[in-house]
Amino acid sequence: MAKKSSIEKNKRRIALVKRYAIKRTELLAAANNEALPIEERFEARLKLAALPRNSAPTRVRNRCEVTGRPRAFYRQLRMSRIALRELGSQGLVPGLVKSSW
Repeated sequence: MAKKSSIEKNKRRIALVKRYAIKRTELLAAANNEALPIEERFEARLKLAALPRNSAPTRVRNRCEVTGRPRAFYRQLRMSRIALRELGSQGLVPGLVKSSW
């Protein structure tokens, strides 16, 4: 199980990303728009840099929904390999058969 503080920190980051998503996309569009004058594009970049760092989507870490583990994460199942193996062994994942030899 991951530290509770790490899981909560990641949840705060997800909330910040959702809150600033529209503003960030508008500023990025303005900053990358070649039709605008260079001064306006530069102002958009400065405003973008003034946003909280944790509002950037790349700061969010994929974590297991069951254990909070940050590594070996399956995106489709939203869980780690260890949690998947444990739930599969218990027969709780439909269509998953754990092989052993």
